[in-house]
Amino acid sequence: MTQTQPIHRALLSVSDKTGLVALARALSAQGVELLSTGGSAAALRAAGLTVRDVAEVTGFPEMMDGRVKTLHPMVHGGLLALRDDAGHVAAMDQHGITPIDLLVVNLYPFEETVAKGADYATCVENIDIGGPAMIRAAAKNHGFVTTIMDVQDYDTLLAELAEHGGTTYGFRQKMAQIAYGRTAAYDAAVSTWMAGALGDPTPRRVAVAGTLAQVMRYGENPHQGAAFYTDGSGRPGVATAVQHQGKELSYNNINDTDAAFELISEFAGAGPACAIIKHANPCGVATGATLAEAYQKAFDCDRTSAFGGIIALNHPLDAATAELISGIFTEVVIAPGADDGAMSIFAKKKNLRLLTTSGLADPALAGRVIKQVSGGFLVQDKDTGHIAADELRVVTRRRPSAAELADLLFAWTIAKHVKSNAIVYANGGATVGIGAGQMSRVDSTRIAARKAQDMAEVLGLATPLTQGSVAASDAFFPFPDGLLTLAEAGATAVIQPGGSMRDDSVIAAADEAGLAMVFTDMRHFRH
Repeated sequence: MTQTQPIHRALLSVSDKTGLVALARALSAQGVELLSTGGSAAALRAAGLTVRDVAEVTGFPEMMDGRVKTLHPMVHGGLLALRDDAGHVAAMDQHGITPIDLLVVNLYPFEETVAKGADYATCVENIDIGGPAMIRAAAKNHGFVTTIMDVQDYDTLLAELAEHGGTTYGFRQKMAQIAYGRTAAYDAAVSTWMAGALGDPTPRRVAVAGTLAQVMRYGENPHQGAAFYTDGSGRPGVATAVQHQGKELSYNNINDTDAAFELISEFAGAGPACAIIKHANPCGVATGATLAEAYQKAFDCDRTSAFGGIIALNHPLDAATAELISGIFTEVVIAPGADDGAMSIFAKKKNLRLLTTSGLADPALAGRVIKQVSGGFLVQDKDTGHIAADELRVVTRRRPSAAELADLLFAWTIAKHVKSNAIVYANGGATVGIGAGQMSRVDSTRIAARKAQDMAEVLGLATPLTQGSVAASDAFFPFPDGLLTLAEAGATAVIQPGGSMRDDSVIAAADEAGLAMVFTDMRHFRH
């Protein structure tokens, strides 16, 4: 093997024909013989290029509706033969096999077919067989053969040829790694889809794949390397958003923006709503008659924590709301669109990142949550749990009023997105106190109440914001003490899952305190 390998013969067989003709012309101009199949060959001939059909090389026509065309020793021998192995060279001579120096292949659009909602049979027909087989063969023989999978590497290949008169070993090695990554991701997509089609939530083996979207300066901390990968699902959110201004998003920015957008997507189809996130936890969420009112109410829940936070909106950003947001340092604003006035206002805030999306995410859409642990990883269904008013169980003597019920459901929605142990006080369609991530549920209730009291002082109010509020707990109260703390803070109604061995004593405590309490029979732990 020599470090630089010239290219005399190339096999081009692609589903995505972007840039194919330009690449083929450049190769042909350098005297490279072109082999191709089916639609790729037709496209090249239509552009006036001389192409030899693979069928001529194999002596067999494409058959079985194109399922069999490159699966032949004349192709795979040309890709796999070691040029410096006397036995391999003798076998090539004996069987008339000619070396193939360059393979350009991209695969049947299986992922796109699944994303379009195609039926089972159509998805199966879009599982590529010959492509991955050739890719794996060429990539294995990267000592001699160059494998190109991605359209974005066409220009890189041509630059390599121009500089070296062939491809260097390092280049071939890198392209082989990219190729194996692609076939692994492709197989992962097929396996995941098939498990879903079979209704198997726990297949024997599970594979996770992604495409590099961004190399980051660092991760959660400066000493940690990091990168951002997309999964190809196209789900609206931070991965598919358009960034209009500001520097690149950091690891923490993306994590927090995702948390903010997933929360605000709970309000799809509702009136204006705003969520402010800090360190992946909401510090203020509210609805309002206008987007500006929703923002102001969310901001007034915890003005201190909102500094340097992430803001998510469920309606397109307007100028009035942008003007309010500009009054405090904000890292990221994400919304399903923004008008010209808002864009103009934000243009003056060069450090603020504005992201717009094609719409809100579907909170009911199934998905997976993956968490790495030592020696493995945990996989669970995404929390798509939702409770309607008629599914609640009133367990106290007093029933909640219509206003309380509306706020209870609002607070319950927010609690789903607060790290456990989670306590949320709400009043009038706005959070007024949030306690997150405490080891004791009682501590979460006290922290939330204390923050509400602090904000009342900032706003010049004589009574705490929790006075007359309702409260949500993401999990049951194991003892009455947490519930009584809510009552002491001024809450009049409580929503919680129920399910404690001491539910009876908790319900009795609620009745004694005059609280209305409803059970959801659904927990929303978030770790």
